[in-house]
Amino acid sequence: MRKAGLPVELIETRHVRNALRAMPVKTDRNDARGIAQLMRLGWFRPVHCKSLPAQEVRALLTTRKLLQSKQHDIEMSLRGVLRGFGLKVGETTPRSFAGRVRELVAGHPTLLAIAEALLAARDVLARELSSLEKRVRAIARSDQRVRLLMSAPGVGAIVALTYVSAIDDPARFQSSRMVGAHFGLTPRKYQSGETDVTGRIPKIGDGTVRTMLYEAANVILTRPVKGSTLKSWGLKLAKRAGMKKAKVALARKLAVVLHRMWVDGSRFIAGEAARAA
Repeated sequence: MRKAGLPVELIETRHVRNALRAMPVKTDRNDARGIAQLMRLGWFRPVHCKSLPAQEVRALLTTRKLLQSKQHDIEMSLRGVLRGFGLKVGETTPRSFAGRVRELVAGHPTLLAIAEALLAARDVLARELSSLEKRVRAIARSDQRVRLLMSAPGVGAIVALTYVSAIDDPARFQSSRMVGAHFGLTPRKYQSGETDVTGRIPKIGDGTVRTMLYEAANVILTRPVKGSTLKSWGLKLAKRAGMKKAKVALARKLAVVLHRMWVDGSRFIAGEAARAA
């Protein structure tokens, strides 16, 4: 449509839903009239349309996560089935899991058939997951933006690729501080008269990016990170507000720092990141 010279605007569905909620009768005709009225008055927020490469990377990451979760579900289901017969798998590694299960079901024909079926499905998922992992790593190595963001502590290939595919165009944010609010990592604010309440984060926006940033913050605060005063800032905040709030705050700061690194084309500098935080 844009190639044909037509003006195209994507609008935020949350805002449209809240605006149309005041209409007592919901029909397709009323919805179209309400959306047209919003466009005429300018009471809408345009949404960025991601490029095709960004959508492809996002689809690849989503498929990888799906295979990973299904593999985990099969392992948990197999543990649950065996536990019902008094057989406990216990702690295992990905390589020793199958051997441990076959050791427990030896001599039980029915359990052996169940275990072999689930283990076969698990092997297929593991093989396809490994293939996608290699593809993801190859994309990360060939993308200069991802390699730049991976210089930050706690940011690996998956976190960087998820962040890059979600932002797509860093120029669409006037300020790096807007990125934290875009991913729902800033606290709610309600102010009316004498009431002034600061609540929890709204968790709007891309939940996958929010999860990745939180995991990166968790790595920074709970694992050894050399040469990063950003961790010291997070630990000081944890003593005052608690570890969970510190991880959320650090995730927001990390989102801001990664955007600024991307815009400036500069690698992560511990001292600069701490001052920005």
